[in-house]
Amino acid sequence: MTTPTGISPVTGHYVTIEVEGSQYRVFYLENGTGQPLVCQHTAGCHNHQWMGLLEDSEITDNYRVIAYDLARHGKSDPPLNSEWWKEEYLLTADHYVAFITAFCDALGLEEPIFMGSSFGGNVALQLALRHPDRFKAVIPVEAADHSPGFFLDWWQHPQANAAQVCASGVWDLMAPQSPESDRRRTWFYYTQGSEAFRGDLYFYSVDHDLRGRCGEIDTSRCPVVMLTGEYDYLTTPDDGRRTAEQIPGAEFIEMSEIGHFPMSENYPRFAGYLKQALDLIARRTGAEEAAAPRPRTPSAPVGGR
Repeated sequence: MTTPTGISPVTGHYVTIEVEGSQYRVFYLENGTGQPLVCQHTAGCHNHQWMGLLEDSEITDNYRVIAYDLARHGKSDPPLNSEWWKEEYLLTADHYVAFITAFCDALGLEEPIFMGSSFGGNVALQLALRHPDRFKAVIPVEAADHSPGFFLDWWQHPQANAAQVCASGVWDLMAPQSPESDRRRTWFYYTQGSEAFRGDLYFYSVDHDLRGRCGEIDTSRCPVVMLTGEYDYLTTPDDGRRTAEQIPGAEFIEMSEIGHFPMSENYPRFAGYLKQALDLIARRTGAEEAAAPRPRTPSAPVGGR
């Protein structure tokens, strides 16, 4: 892994897509060549969470890393051809899945690997269930079959500063071992995305519910490697392990000394676990030649079925 200096190799682009009759102008960052690796940020945030990965040459030498902003997040606007301000934003599984597949289609991606964290990890499970032949594999990070209890009105209470509430609400979800500068940066990201946070949590805690359906995911068509941080109390390692055990052939990796935002709170540590996951996928799909280098940091044992 190299520390970038000067001009970053990461480039930004816009693409216009159509989802369920509405047009969206979507911003994404990318770097690298090879196997597409599409990355979804966490609820209420944006693609800057993935900058460590985007600038990691050990991965971008073999993978085309693409990190997009979901509509209403970061530099991606709400729908272009609707009076969106007259409707309450409540993200559903159907719309989320349709958005991701339309984005991948617009970029002409063939069999991308999809990785998402938190509500992005949950939608990774939805993609594996609904479109197993569309994605080479999925990496659900901090994900579970069901994550109830976080669709709360006080995220946007009129007597509260929403930016501060949303940012402070994520602070204790990070591991104390993560560098303070990275935890502060993750906190800062959340001061910018509070408006969409509650609507994202509708998907996370209400509409996403795969209880009793995880066994329908066919990992022979779409391998699943789940990663969960030791310090995540929102989606605990037990939640991730329980979910993986319900998916025949799924792999589960518990990440030590990491919390709910591994890619931004401590990317160097997360990178070792991610490379394990990519190696597992390469072996499962017969693409060992595209596998990322072996991790240089101590790794946790991998468990699966």
